[in-house]
Amino acid sequence: MAYEKLQVERAATVTPSDTVNIFSPSEVDGGGNAVGINTGCVLYVGGAGDLKVKTASGDEVTFVGILAGTFVPVQVIRVFATGTTATNIVALW
Repeated sequence: MAYEKLQVERAATVTPSDTVNIFSPSEVDGGGNAVGINTGCVLYVGGAGDLKVKTASGDEVTFVGILAGTFVPVQVIRVFATGTTATNIVALW
């Protein structure tokens, strides 16, 4: 059976924020301003805890009890500071 190998080409450390979305480096101009369309990213969580996110479609959800070393296969545009206790979060595009 054939399968599709999923890979990323960009990665960045996430700083949780209640007001600022995550943007791919390709979606930000030289001055740090967002450009283009933010289609979201998937996340890697290095440190266990809860993870509150906003999805690319605008839903807000908290994943409770995420284990260290988990990939979250949801298109995310924001990781909230309030409600997030997980650490070492990396955005993948």
